[in-house]
Amino acid sequence: MDHNIYSFLYALGLSENYTGFGYIVDAVRVASQEPESLQMVTKWLYPEVAKHYKKNWKSVERNIRTAISVMWDSASWKMEAMTGCPWGVKPTNAQF
Repeated sequence: MDHNIYSFLYALGLSENYTGFGYIVDAVRVASQEPESLQMVTKWLYPEVAKHYKKNWKSVERNIRTAISVMWDSASWKMEAMTGCPWGVKPTNAQF
């Protein structure tokens, strides 16, 4: 599964140089194992990822937001094409 996530992020223009890259990979892993975590991203998903990296959940949120901005700025059209959704505006962390 990680390979698919990596490929998706690379295709959207994100590299492992961004701290948010690893956070997104872990967040997707947690969300796939526990889909209900997406209903409470700040109370469940971010703290779970932060615990793995021994970081604050706020830094996890910020780095994911930054990574999404990088992908949106470099390849918003790809994001829309790959998801089949016309976003129009940059997706929030939870939407992504």
